[in-house]
Amino acid sequence: MITSIDVWFVRWQVRLLLLAGQQRQALARVDQVLADQPLEPYALATRAQLLTNLGDKPAAILTLEQLVKAQPAPASGWYNLGFLCEEEGRLEQAEAAFRRATEIEPDLDRAWYGLGLSLIRQRHYDEAIVALRKNTELQPMSPYGWYQLARVHVDRQEPDEAAKIIRHLRKFEPKVAAQLERETGLGAALT
Repeated sequence: MITSIDVWFVRWQVRLLLLAGQQRQALARVDQVLADQPLEPYALATRAQLLTNLGDKPAAILTLEQLVKAQPAPASGWYNLGFLCEEEGRLEQAEAAFRRATEIEPDLDRAWYGLGLSLIRQRHYDEAIVALRKNTELQPMSPYGWYQLARVHVDRQEPDEAAKIIRHLRKFEPKVAAQLERETGLGAALT
């Protein structure tokens, strides 16, 4: 039986192994903990991260599913699950995970952004606008939400709304504004 002191010791071993670039050995140590305590949250989260780093995203998703089942309250597990599902093209699952993350932690700006991206990829533009507006409200100086919001307005044939966003971005992210102008062809309309 692994005690909490043993888990603490393994955490340090894992950190040292990672500092030495030994990801597979770190994963083996984490798996030893999980063999005895299959629902240990730190070990599950670490396992998912290591599997992602090693390129095994499907296994990382399965591990994150175990984590959110064992500990449904932290938004971070749901966000990470949504992020990987979105990367893997599992868009409905990503949407559900991001929605759960925003329910748990309504101010988690990156979950709103992820939700917006998964909705865009599903062509649910009305809902994507709501999610991206929330993201830009929470993170007004980050260009990423603004950029995606402008792109959605262009896709919805709403150039005036996209132009407003480009003008707004010019104030603090002129390079992103210029990129949007080039991509959308709205540059001439803004002068």
